[in-house]
Amino acid sequence: MIPSLTTERLVLRGWRGDDFEPYAAFLADPDVARYLSGEPMSRTDAWRNMAMMVGHWSLRGFGMWAVERKEDRAFIGRVGLFYPEGWPALEVGWTLGKPYWGRGYATEAARAAMAYGFLTQGLERIVSVIHIDNKPSQALAERLGETRGPRHDVVFAGRTFPSEVWSISRAGWLALTHK
Repeated sequence: MIPSLTTERLVLRGWRGDDFEPYAAFLADPDVARYLSGEPMSRTDAWRNMAMMVGHWSLRGFGMWAVERKEDRAFIGRVGLFYPEGWPALEVGWTLGKPYWGRGYATEAARAAMAYGFLTQGLERIVSVIHIDNKPSQALAERLGETRGPRHDVVFAGRTFPSEVWSISRAGWLALTHK
């Protein structure tokens, strides 16, 4: 069972079959896929990726939510908690479809996911693993209170993505949320 989270403008919810078409379209966009897989994903790979998102909840007890905009129930992307094998720590991550960039949705959803992680997982820190050239995601990490940390190269489908581990401690998160 995937819990739902609600923010001012968004619902973070479990995945549905009808999320696949917009999700596959997002992952086929070269600008969206640039820092995820390095190239647009095929429909088959997008399906496997979506199934991995659903399966992560079953295997770890947390994961990425499908993100829906309240005003029109549009599926806009994925945001949530991610900790695959070989990752440096539990991550808060985000990927939105390009039509939804620049509106603050990723920040709003990531804040909710980060709170869920700290409140339910007993964590001392949460990370975001971000490609070294992904300036928009680095700016989002800073808005979340994360700071840049060590290099951590991510290997996906035989390709290496030079990345850095951004993080925030529980104490740092509490200080930001209780101002």
